[in-house]
Amino acid sequence: MSTNGTNGTSHDGANGSTERIIPLQINGKEVKTSTTFDVVDPSTGKVIWKSASASKEDAINAIEAAQAAFPAWSKTKPSKRRDIMLKAAEILQSRGEELGGYMMTETGSQAPFATGFNIPTSVEMLKDIAGRIVTISGSLPVCGDEGANAIVYKEPYGVVLGIAPWNAPYILGFRAVAYALATGNTTILKAPEFSPRCFWAIGSVFKEAGLPDGCLNVLAHRPQDAAEITTLLIEHPAVKKINFTGSTHVGSIIAATAGKNLKPVLMELGGKASAIVLADADLKKAATQCALGAFFHSGQVCMATERIIVHSSIATAFSTHFNQAIDGIFPASAPAQVLVSPAGVKKNHALVSDALSKGAVLAVGDLNAPEPSGTRMRPLVVENVTKAMDLFHHESFGPTVSVFTVDSDDDAVALANDTEYGLTCAVFTEDLKRGLAVARRVESGAVHINNMTIHDEPNLPHGGVKKSGFGRFNAGQGFEEFLRTKTVTWQD
Repeated sequence: MSTNGTNGTSHDGANGSTERIIPLQINGKEVKTSTTFDVVDPSTGKVIWKSASASKEDAINAIEAAQAAFPAWSKTKPSKRRDIMLKAAEILQSRGEELGGYMMTETGSQAPFATGFNIPTSVEMLKDIAGRIVTISGSLPVCGDEGANAIVYKEPYGVVLGIAPWNAPYILGFRAVAYALATGNTTILKAPEFSPRCFWAIGSVFKEAGLPDGCLNVLAHRPQDAAEITTLLIEHPAVKKINFTGSTHVGSIIAATAGKNLKPVLMELGGKASAIVLADADLKKAATQCALGAFFHSGQVCMATERIIVHSSIATAFSTHFNQAIDGIFPASAPAQVLVSPAGVKKNHALVSDALSKGAVLAVGDLNAPEPSGTRMRPLVVENVTKAMDLFHHESFGPTVSVFTVDSDDDAVALANDTEYGLTCAVFTEDLKRGLAVARRVESGAVHINNMTIHDEPNLPHGGVKKSGFGRFNAGQGFEEFLRTKTVTWQD
């Protein structure tokens, strides 16, 4: 059973008390449900609040609300959509501390990643989107036959389903719907169970910015209902396109379900990013960026550095700088970083244990170090990793990185490409020509020269190759993902 509220613009609609429920948002109203699930602070293990859990009826109501809102929203002038995006950016910035607090509480992230990166990047994304809306245009091709004419329109799809993860909830949550909204689509945003309040906040920002009812509907559900609710949303005839950011395993299931229903998808999935340190690299810079890329947000970023590939001639010197960088950025005197659940810690421990049992060496860290909770873990650096080990192949999605040595640029590229993933990569060198040559050969959606593998900004297309997904978020390509063409011809 669901009950509707009317305080959609209230910042108190998701009260922090465990007696209150984070509501769904359907057709401009906040909806509470009789079925709920607990939301836990991973840094303490305590329940912080509960979330409404969408039923099949709630999911259908959200689809129908989006479908009903589409005809009017798709006809709005670009200037109106632009103004709503700019207003949303202004509201998000003004509520940055509030929303950053939700993120730190629900995901265990630290302030630099929440209020220092997620909030400002999301604000810039909304501004960038606002500035591009008026550039949407069709074309007038020249036809081959005398007297023949054509016009190519660009049109929105209709109802778009966005599924985004918890680890960077504002960047990934806003982009799951903002590009679709900007191009005239209406949306459903499916929230992860770890951070429903963050996703409630996304809906709240757009509501306060003046987005019409039904254009954005936010759903959350219990983990055990994921398959049923997600399948219903994908298969409903009114849903015309799906975008998903998350694991490759889940992405393959979603893509298969969409494929059975002949629906297009945009996928940004897992990664096994390499940082290649060439012989002429600035070692201090490379070491610092590798430490940040590997362990920022406890390594719980799809773009996180999983492999560091170092030229053998500088391996010893790099190791010294790398250890110093780790000690300086993630000191032993500070509390260990938090992962969102104990499962992440267990996965990393299992990967490293398997590697050690097969001959790998733990160069930094202690696999058996005691921590005050099962969600805390310190950086681990593993050497002598081989293809016989699970760690070579699988994304750790945690504070674990493997270090390899190679004798040539060719060997470095071959190792970086020896993975089923291809989301991002880093190359460190003082020779730009050499760096660009390596970048062109790496099978990856992005390569960052003299910067860490974690890099995302709204004016750059973002996405992967191979099993890291297909399609692109951000910039002009992000707009094109949510527009389809219609060709109209006529004869004089």
